Amino acid sequence: MTENKTDNQTRIGGDVVLETLTALGARGVIGLPGQHALGLFDALRRSDLPYIGARVENNAGFMADGFARVTGTVAPLLLSTGPGALTSLAALQEAAASSIPVLALSAQVPVAGLGGGRHGYLHELPEQSDSFRGVVKHVVTVRAMSQIPTAVADAWRIAGSAPKGPVLVEVPQDILLADAARTVPSLTGDALAARAEPSSLDPVPEITDYAADLLVNAERPVIFAGGGVVRAGAREELVALAERLDAPVVTTVGGKAVLPWDHPLSARSWIEDIATTEFLEDADVLLIVGSGVGELSSNYHTFAPRGRVIQVEADLGKLGSNHDGVGIHADARAALALLDGYVEASGRTSDATRRAAATDRVAGLLDTVDRRIAGQGLEKERALVSGLREAVPDDTHVYWDMTVLAYWAWSAWDVRDDDFASAQGAGGLGYGFPAALGAAFARRITAQDAPASVLAVSGDGGALYGIAELAVAAQNNLPVVWFIVDDGGYGILREYMEGAFGTATATELARPDYVALAQSFGVTAETTTIGDAPDAVARALVSGEPRVVVLPAVLDLFAPTHLDRLAESKENNS
Repeated sequence: MTENKTDNQTRIGGDVVLETLTALGARGVIGLPGQHALGLFDALRRSDLPYIGARVENNAGFMADGFARVTGTVAPLLLSTGPGALTSLAALQEAAASSIPVLALSAQVPVAGLGGGRHGYLHELPEQSDSFRGVVKHVVTVRAMSQIPTAVADAWRIAGSAPKGPVLVEVPQDILLADAARTVPSLTGDALAARAEPSSLDPVPEITDYAADLLVNAERPVIFAGGGVVRAGAREELVALAERLDAPVVTTVGGKAVLPWDHPLSARSWIEDIATTEFLEDADVLLIVGSGVGELSSNYHTFAPRGRVIQVEADLGKLGSNHDGVGIHADARAALALLDGYVEASGRTSDATRRAAATDRVAGLLDTVDRRIAGQGLEKERALVSGLREAVPDDTHVYWDMTVLAYWAWSAWDVRDDDFASAQGAGGLGYGFPAALGAAFARRITAQDAPASVLAVSGDGGALYGIAELAVAAQNNLPVVWFIVDDGGYGILREYMEGAFGTATATELARPDYVALAQSFGVTAETTTIGDAPDAVARALVSGEPRVVVLPAVLDLFAPTHLDRLAESKENNS
């Protein structure tokens, strides 16, 4: 092991990394130390950046995800080499799928060992960075102290530019430990911050003008809004355009926050119900904004629009990849503002007759969905979702794991002033609790008043991924309430297997007593019932401290209507 003793006056490579992050506007850092990363963590003693440590690197990555969502800026994630770095990959995949800007800063073996030049270092991989290239937007390996400031600044810019996403910067151990005095001066100026400003992604005017003309002449325009609208901060622009066009708005799971449910044009987000699919298909002009219309958003690829399609998408690879149409490669906010300007210039304004027709169509859709769900005998599930929604304060940030209750929330949760985040981008287990911890850490840093509590929702399968982080909640007294629905197994997979094969295999779990386990960490916990769960969660949120609420219950999903379509398609093809 390389030794390097420092005092409070010594600047090393680790200090240069953290000074660069500070100059770029980082609000805090999240991570987990390891042998090759000790130079980074020693430098934390001399940095003013707030830090929170995780117990598992993948959970640290999810914490960074929640942190980025709350702060609205890039989240630095400090990692070690080999197993430490690689363990973060599932969380970085979620950040990539959901376009969350996470800057992973991984240590590396000494420069001489890069590429397998000198075998035998602990954690050594011949090409560690290759494991990240299919996941993150950008990878760079620093090979000299002088490269750190601009390498980190450029990575920050790439992470924060549309489409946002995770990036990786590797810094070898010997560079992190080396004396920086003769190489890099103290970094306190604004030049780095200017270099790291996100790149703009503006629409092509001629294409946008052509798309606007289609919208102006549409009789039944509909807007399908995805998470890209939320990430671009384009809610106002979307509402303005929808109201000018008298266009109903359907949202994806990631786009749930773009329009209040009580808005007359809000067709909500029941995107797995066939009535919503048909509603979208019936539009003579469908404007898709901030969504690649992937598997979940397209009702499992059964969605087949009959009218003209306009797609606004920051990720060029997703533009037109699932549905042909007019493609506007741009940031959602810039594109919506330009579209609205063109539509306004055309003289198109809201019309009472068109508005009445649009709101009647929305009301008819929501009534159809409600009657369909009501006929499935799912009273306890609907009561639980609605009860929780009314019990949880509107400004509560809620983070959902991949669990049956989350599948309900994707469609049935009314997003108000709260932040709604789910692991449905990549679909990995274990997201909810660590993401909520990262969000609570960010709210503590950024809040002027006492920060509000954060809610995490998991099933017992997903909860087992994050149990270690109860120690983080207790150690830092983070006000996160963890609501665990304990159904004794992987509930979603159980339903899928029973539906497809008649019986489920490998889905049943031996699990701990979650109340006793939480209490062993010093976290207050209780067991509840479906009827009492909303009140129990509300009480826990008011406490302002970490709490665990466990609901032993088996919940059912509403009927997956895409299966009806797939069966019909098979019959027609045969």
